[in-house]
Amino acid sequence: MYQMTKYFHSAALGGIAAVLMLAVPATQAQTPPAAPKAAAMTVMPNGFADLAAQLLPSVVNISTTQVVKSKPGAKGGPNPDVPQAPPGSPFEEFFKDFFDRQPQDNRPRRNTSLGSGFIIDSAGLVVTNNHVIADADEVTVTLHDDTSLKAEIVGRDLKTDLAVLRVKTDKKLVAVKWGNSDKTRVGDWVVAIGNPFGLGGTVTVGILSARARDINSGPYDDFLQTDASINKGNSGGPMFNLGGEVIGINTAIFSPTGGSVGIGFAIPATQAKPVIDQLQKYGKARRGWLGVRIQQVSDEIAENLGLDKARGAMVASVSPGGPAEKAKIEPGDVVLTFDGKEVNEMRRLPRIVAETPIEKKAPITIWRKGKELKLDVTVGELDETDVASAAPDSTGKGGKDSGKASVDALGMSLAKISAELRDKFNIDGSVDGVVVTDVANDSPAAQKGLRAGDVIVEVAQETVKDPKDVADRVAKAKAAGRKSVLMLVDRQGDLRFVAIKLDG
Repeated sequence: MYQMTKYFHSAALGGIAAVLMLAVPATQAQTPPAAPKAAAMTVMPNGFADLAAQLLPSVVNISTTQVVKSKPGAKGGPNPDVPQAPPGSPFEEFFKDFFDRQPQDNRPRRNTSLGSGFIIDSAGLVVTNNHVIADADEVTVTLHDDTSLKAEIVGRDLKTDLAVLRVKTDKKLVAVKWGNSDKTRVGDWVVAIGNPFGLGGTVTVGILSARARDINSGPYDDFLQTDASINKGNSGGPMFNLGGEVIGINTAIFSPTGGSVGIGFAIPATQAKPVIDQLQKYGKARRGWLGVRIQQVSDEIAENLGLDKARGAMVASVSPGGPAEKAKIEPGDVVLTFDGKEVNEMRRLPRIVAETPIEKKAPITIWRKGKELKLDVTVGELDETDVASAAPDSTGKGGKDSGKASVDALGMSLAKISAELRDKFNIDGSVDGVVVTDVANDSPAAQKGLRAGDVIVEVAQETVKDPKDVADRVAKAKAAGRKSVLMLVDRQGDLRFVAIKLDG
């Protein structure tokens, strides 16, 4: 499986993998008359043999070969293995003569790795994880009957860790059917069929343990979790439901030991299938783009904005000329729904937008200044190579100047932006606001990470030009009984909203 942290291990070792959603026989037991009636359980009286036999021909083994050049070390040339000795010392000549006498092998080495995949089209299309075939010079697909076929890469996507391959054969290939992973429930039985650690043809049983897992592998994390035994070699294998439909693609395991400890992850089919369709058509994934930078809505931010609870995705900045700017979306807006789908937390918005068809006119509900507002936005196409910041670049390094003031309730000193401060803090000429010149230790501002050189752009969603503006708005928030005050802060071109607790 894919390496996520030091406890998430790659399963691209070898073999065929598939996870099947199945049920096991229920045991009849005596129930006291007063006990509540238990929910009915689906029974598989004949075990899993029939379903396994039906699906095994669709699951393949994928092997890759990578040619690695050896390190330079030919006689008379630089040898990186020679210990470094002080120039002119007796050891310098000793080590050089010793290593020059050793035989040098500069022949290229061939590294191999194994993983899994499954056939999605009888014409020869195969799906697997991108990390299974990453950096491969050759890819070989081995069918259930041990037939080996050379494969070409049709397309790959790093963000979702998916890849599509094509093989050519006269043999009849058995393609899988796609299922709806959104209908899969926690507690449904699953069975894995694969080649863990090269053992081949292994069947294991478990359940769907959880949904919507974020394991910090990328911006679109929404994994299914299972306790079916998934090990190294299972990467890219399908997860099936009881009807033999693919509802997930095995991608990662969590394990301190390298083997299965009952925590495995699969990409949901509803997320994977649109990407796979695009890889077949375009050779790459085409994702929707909104053109905003967002942040989580905390309880303090929700209280400042008048939201009933922390929900949605807060817009920190808007890309110039992007879809959001054209739709009149502003920094400080909170996106509550997008294209009819609820945004209950920040990380859900990128996934919803990415899956929205490009050029679609999508309705969006935002929270602005205490009330809901409905807008329409035409979704753009995300440029995967676009690294442009949504805000001007600026860097703060601390300092002091005339026009100073302190806001004791927050524990920081402020100054009006001047030419001297712009030069001293390297603040971009397009940035306006109030400069933070000092932050007291253990103050509310320090606890939220503010530091000298930050530029306060807004307080309580109103622009500020000098320290008095900040002090007035903080005093107004305290008088209104607010527990915190919301600020828009610019740091090195990165705009973010910060809710700072009011002292006293």
